[in-house]
Amino acid sequence: MGDEPTAVPGGADTGVGDDDGTAAERGSGGGYGHVPVMLGRVRELLAPALAGERPVVVDATLGLGGHTEALLTAFPQLTVVGLDRDPQALELAGERLRPFGDRIRPVHAVYDELPDVLAELGTPLVQGVLFDLGVSSLQLDARERGFAYAQDAPLDMRMNQGAGPSAADVLNDYPSKDLVRILREYGEERFASRIAAAIVRERAKEPFTTSGRLVRLLYDVVPAPARRTGGHPAKRTFQALRIEVNAELDVLRAAIPAAVDSLAVSGRLVVLSYHSLEDRIVKRAVAPRAESSTPAGLPVELPGHEPELRLLVRGAEQAGEDEIQENPRAASVRLRAAERIRKPRGTRP
Repeated sequence: MGDEPTAVPGGADTGVGDDDGTAAERGSGGGYGHVPVMLGRVRELLAPALAGERPVVVDATLGLGGHTEALLTAFPQLTVVGLDRDPQALELAGERLRPFGDRIRPVHAVYDELPDVLAELGTPLVQGVLFDLGVSSLQLDARERGFAYAQDAPLDMRMNQGAGPSAADVLNDYPSKDLVRILREYGEERFASRIAAAIVRERAKEPFTTSGRLVRLLYDVVPAPARRTGGHPAKRTFQALRIEVNAELDVLRAAIPAAVDSLAVSGRLVVLSYHSLEDRIVKRAVAPRAESSTPAGLPVELPGHEPELRLLVRGAEQAGEDEIQENPRAASVRLRAAERIRKPRGTRP
């Protein structure tokens, strides 16, 4: 057995740095036995689009492959293109999904690269696209990845450890005003200025390298009343750092419109978000395309200005109480789904 991890304040919290995070398979241990979040609902929403011959779905966040395994099992003619920026996730998902042969096509890519991936595969239009956003169970369970604030670990937080700056680089190199910006925008942290000032002061003494030191600083800086009512004091800061390190929101802003453009007529998009920042981006990308672009006041719908999408759920759908009781991390999920009902504006009929 390995050494026990060094405890940090509040270590009983499983902390992942967002609204309880997301994972392809929920639960501890990183095994394959855990049911993916809202699996039945995802399968139900995608099913009508997968009735034809040789449908293709893009799992834009493959993770450990839980959703993909269920879809490939339920739809024997289906092929899934599985994207993930994490090489370790791709390797493990590949092992899990090997029995499906060439019906699974794993690709090392960030999900905003979806159009390029499909062009290379010769499949410009697909019948479904699925996003299960946030940090995966693999990343959360691997102590050395630094996503969880409940264990003292290197401050990494990169979903692809071979690219880009780490969380430690952000903490040690960003000017104070940029730290304040990301804490406010990505963590919705009301003590952003106070936290940034403390980080700058402490890094002058010694650079930040581990999560434990950052968590202790946050316990000192965040007022006790806020700690009692606002959840773990590290939650928002870790979320902000993770989003900044992986450019998650910028990537998502590009990826959702690209996914919609990649849908064939009758194709369906399903997105599982886990905090308000993600869900807001999804809503703003999808909702306008479910409305007519005919100028207000005209008595008839102008040809070519009809809605491109039909929304499949009212607002953002949440997990049921039974699922939340079985898996508390499902409490924060927000599901949105849409179906393409006509070709994009500007294309030939």
